[in-house]
Amino acid sequence: MSNKPLNFLCITTFFKGEAFLESCKAEGNNVYLLTKNELKDEAWPWNSIDDVYYIEEWNHDNVIKGIAYKFRSIKFDRFVALDDFDVEKVALLREHFRMPGMGHTTAHYFRDKLAMRMKAKEEGVNVPEFTGLFHDADINAYADRVSPPWLIKPRSEASATGIKKIHSKDDLWNVLNELGDERDKYLIEKFAPGDVYHVDGLNMSGKVVFSRVSKYLDTPFEVAHGGGIFRSATCEMGSKDEKGLTKMNKDVMKAFGMKYGASHTEFIKSKDTGELFFLETASRVGGANLAEMVAFASGVNLWGEWAKIETKTLKGQAYTLPKTQNKYAGIVVSLSRFEHPDTSSFTDPEIVWRMDKKWHIGLIVVSDSSARVMELLDNYTNRIANEFHASLPAPDKSR
Repeated sequence: MSNKPLNFLCITTFFKGEAFLESCKAEGNNVYLLTKNELKDEAWPWNSIDDVYYIEEWNHDNVIKGIAYKFRSIKFDRFVALDDFDVEKVALLREHFRMPGMGHTTAHYFRDKLAMRMKAKEEGVNVPEFTGLFHDADINAYADRVSPPWLIKPRSEASATGIKKIHSKDDLWNVLNELGDERDKYLIEKFAPGDVYHVDGLNMSGKVVFSRVSKYLDTPFEVAHGGGIFRSATCEMGSKDEKGLTKMNKDVMKAFGMKYGASHTEFIKSKDTGELFFLETASRVGGANLAEMVAFASGVNLWGEWAKIETKTLKGQAYTLPKTQNKYAGIVVSLSRFEHPDTSSFTDPEIVWRMDKKWHIGLIVVSDSSARVMELLDNYTNRIANEFHASLPAPDKSR
């Protein structure tokens, strides 16, 4: 392919991916953004965006017509979904316009929790016992065979949104009856208490070229449903858990057909048995500012490197990962009772990032010592809980 600028159409219905847009432009590409009208006043990196297209709400047929009209004068080379909720939408757009990249079948494994569990099990990846909610006899057989508690999960939501914990067969059927005709959009799986980890990675030519293992210090479910404070930290490097999860992430990416791009995959380690189980994955950069935490620990900007990988892949060029570092990082984030919380009393030199978002407080720390990171996170969590913390009930559905 020639060195002429490539035309990237970046699609997101949420404000994120600024570093991707900047890196994509820095690679010499033309960058076009399609987003919602309500996000037009967000702090997009306008110097890196050649043009922007707004929609009120996502209407697939109308979006296709709009892109087709622009395609008459702009030959788009790549469609990129920056947000998890847009992965399947953009996959369908690729198929309509015969655009290279992840198609709908593969994208489904990275969005539909039932599809990803079935595929993982088929490929020999360890998953909690689960079943779809289609057939009454299958549900009853599952409830009789697998002891509670269970989790009922939406198949296509993100994070802990819409998850319900069930303690008996009677409660299960009460919830299913409440769901009514919507129950086929959910699955049920065994609730296995344990530590939850996330592996944030980059993929090129069907191989994982970078990954970093981190551990949620409070699980996303606990934070969402218990009004807790969100925390995560780099896993002890060289540990048995880190090695096992690094390999398991490679197995998942291979099983799901990930060719190139960023990924965020979650696993749980059973408290009872120590087994590692696959929970879910996504073909995008992790949210909740985890990308910033990974960047400070490793020196790798996941958003920026993802843009480079997209460009190199399209041009048929080799991609080289930047030099990495092996530091430990941790993040703590909470809703705040103050619109603009004052964090000036947090003065430790390990602080490298402070959240700038209304009604939120957040910090990232970096150290050569995992123990020091944990010490700071514990201290900050107590202070935030006493001086700043606010909470809201978990949403039943996403935005």
